[in-house]
Amino acid sequence: MGRIARSPRKRSTLPRRMTLAAAALILGGGGLAAVNFYASASEGGGGGHGSSGHDMAQMRMVSTIDCPDVGNSLSTVPDSAKSRVDRQLADLDTQITDAYTTFADNKDRIQRDPRLADSMVLAPLKEQRTDSIGRIADATGQRDLNGKGLAPCTMRAADDPSSGAQDGQNGQDGQDAQGGQDGQGNGQGEDVGVQSFAASASGLSRRDFVDIRSVRPNVAAPPARRGASTGSFTSDCGRNENGKRNPDNVIVAPGVGNGAHHMHDYVGNQATDAFASDNDLARGKTSCRNQGDKSTYYWPVVRLLGQGNDVDAKAKGGGKDKNVGKIQTPAQATIRFVGSPVGKVTAMPRFLRIITGDAKAFTNGDANANASWSCTGFENRQLKDKYPLCPQGSKVVRTFNFQSCWDGKNIDSANHRTHVAFADKSGACPAGFKAIPQLVQRIVYDLPAKAGAFAVDSFPEQLHKPVTDHGDFIDVFSDALMGKVVDCVNSGRSCA
Repeated sequence: MGRIARSPRKRSTLPRRMTLAAAALILGGGGLAAVNFYASASEGGGGGHGSSGHDMAQMRMVSTIDCPDVGNSLSTVPDSAKSRVDRQLADLDTQITDAYTTFADNKDRIQRDPRLADSMVLAPLKEQRTDSIGRIADATGQRDLNGKGLAPCTMRAADDPSSGAQDGQNGQDGQDAQGGQDGQGNGQGEDVGVQSFAASASGLSRRDFVDIRSVRPNVAAPPARRGASTGSFTSDCGRNENGKRNPDNVIVAPGVGNGAHHMHDYVGNQATDAFASDNDLARGKTSCRNQGDKSTYYWPVVRLLGQGNDVDAKAKGGGKDKNVGKIQTPAQATIRFVGSPVGKVTAMPRFLRIITGDAKAFTNGDANANASWSCTGFENRQLKDKYPLCPQGSKVVRTFNFQSCWDGKNIDSANHRTHVAFADKSGACPAGFKAIPQLVQRIVYDLPAKAGAFAVDSFPEQLHKPVTDHGDFIDVFSDALMGKVVDCVNSGRSCA
């Protein structure tokens, strides 16, 4: 997701240079598009708020708020401070959501006068964040948090047209993300759905969609060594036919309603919400056919756009958090546990929590991103930061390959990541980590093959970008069933 290119034009007078500097101070590095707009407005001689169509297009690029992720900076959190820290982290998310809403509701005014971004959005947000980060520092004893520059946020662009649609990670080999084939009625050359979605302050564009046929195969699995665990265990938990959904996240924001600011689909444990304790989950009912699996599996919903809104159009997590459109129930949801190509696996501990992917990857960067989008019949071609446009007869597929290595001690960690890890390219776990059955979720949807026709729910400021896709899991297997999972995987059998 490209950086905003600096304008090659130079300012010719001191007042103009001062204007440029002032705008840069207001918007930070992520606001260069707005800076360029403001500079060219004065150069054009049309007054402080005039601009050419080109410059207004640049200004429209400034579409969201970019804030450092405080949670990722936490190394340890004492058990006695966990609830206080979780509360403050949830407050930080709410502060960004509220600031983004202010920005989206006043976007026209800010386009006309970029200086308003500071007074209306960034300065109040910094003040709120400074207070919350200070509380986290007090609770954890991590005094250095105050000096890490985590409080200030900047405005940033949704896309940089000058960067093109290429992404080498996706194996597109420089092909245009709009797709070069249009022979099966996919509508890749149309703006259907995009215009109506853009009107809701989304940053989605045709660059976020790619014809899967233009993507080269890019999936390679490590070969199995002698002693590999080649079996699998499949748990049939349905596809959320009963519509269990909420905008909570009991892993990241326990005890906080609407902690995710986007809607999740749930299969498995039916007691899961922000306030569910481990005991609640252990006693909860499950949608899984094998009642020994009371695990919690959840992921952001996918919505069909431009065809009306769902029942949550005026609710938190839905329309109030800029998530609009018709929620789509998966056509299929498969939950499978597989082994390690280099050796045997050991049992997961009960109540182990794993998050795969990063709900804030658009602003955080892709270090923790793990989205995999594809189409049935083309699953050797996986997309990390694009939605797939599938040919006739093919369906959209989301695949979550969870971390398969555990530190052998903890069921969670301060940043919800460091207690688990991914295996390396050979399939081996890092030193000090044990291989566990790897959870693989495959979720299939019947969606239109039109750019802008669908999107995943997200935090509002993440603009529904495909790279933000993520999955969450809490292990609530019975000891007996987890033992069966391990036995099936290690013995090379396929069990269900």
